[in-house]
Amino acid sequence: MAVWDDLVGQERVQEQLAAAARDADALVTAQAAGEDPPAASRMTHAWLFTGPPGSGRSTAARAFAAALQCTSPDRALGGAPGCGFCDGCHTSLVGTHADVEVVRTDMLSIGVKETRDLVRRAQLSPAVGRWQVIVLEDADRLTEGAGNVLLKAVEEPAPRTVWLLCAPSLEDVLPTIRSRCRHLSLRTPSVEAVADVLTRRDGIDPGAAAFAARATQGHIGRARRLATDEAARARRATVLKLPLRVEDVGGCLRAAQELIDAAAEDARQVSEEIDAKEAEDLKTALGAAAGGRMPRGTAGAMRELEDKQKRRRTRTQRDSLDLALTDLTAFYRDVLALQLGSRVALANEDVRDALDRVARGSSPEGTLRRMEAVLACREALDTNVAPLLAVEAMTMALRTG
Repeated sequence: MAVWDDLVGQERVQEQLAAAARDADALVTAQAAGEDPPAASRMTHAWLFTGPPGSGRSTAARAFAAALQCTSPDRALGGAPGCGFCDGCHTSLVGTHADVEVVRTDMLSIGVKETRDLVRRAQLSPAVGRWQVIVLEDADRLTEGAGNVLLKAVEEPAPRTVWLLCAPSLEDVLPTIRSRCRHLSLRTPSVEAVADVLTRRDGIDPGAAAFAARATQGHIGRARRLATDEAARARRATVLKLPLRVEDVGGCLRAAQELIDAAAEDARQVSEEIDAKEAEDLKTALGAAAGGRMPRGTAGAMRELEDKQKRRRTRTQRDSLDLALTDLTAFYRDVLALQLGSRVALANEDVRDALDRVARGSSPEGTLRRMEAVLACREALDTNVAPLLAVEAMTMALRTG
């Protein structure tokens, strides 16, 4: 299995990365032999992967990192790097390669301190691999100060260091950084391609795979979760009932509260076990005595951990809420398609009765205003508006249309 097999529906991007990996391999091989490097190369020190959620930005970056570390003997016979079986490919893909650092955050942002640590690592020579690779999956979450710290490293990289940055769009990255990166734009894979990979790789029933791929509009991560997690399907079903529950003010407020409560419960379930383990590990590291009594001077460390966990719960809750709003947008998109007589495939065919009911009871102009209300709610959440206030304002707007 080649490293590119998980990259669904991105043939053009795959070709560019495979070509760059071949040139990178030739460059390292020439340097090891004391020869002059190739005159022309499609390899560069910094890459920026952009695309909508679910397009496979981080998958492409990790696959490229694995291809750069490939040690397959077939390369000497003309084989392409990225076999997927050698130690370099395998350890890169599973996250244990000493020279591949994959950075993802479960916080609201990536700060200056974390970025400085990355920059220091990027100055090191590869320990066991062919390149020092830094994969920054959430480059859009860099604070302005962190972005300025990263800029210097991208401007003057170490000879064998490669930065792989991932973000939803070019606008999510500082202009000074994106101007120094080679840009690759990924697209949302087709529903058929996502259903096929879920069936072929994950062993999911074809019918369930097709339903999940259609319902998530080609987002492979969400599709896999929807096909395998009963709780995820139940949460989606609850969200899709919301347009029928906003007929009066009381219904709007109740629906908003339930949406917030569901997101908070998601965050609690995700964080509870992790938080407890982190607290126990820190207490052990700080030398807690039997019975849990902490040594003097360690209260600050515990408060710092609690603050970190609180920020992570906030991020998880907002991610869960954003996912619900994405499903709600897809519902109104289907309503608009029915109102305009479009032949586009419906994402929520399983709730066709609800779609028909809302479509008959409103106009296309009203549906567009409702979609704008959902978008306004997402933007308000991004600017740290209190979630309940933002969602209540949205549900009231959904009522009036």
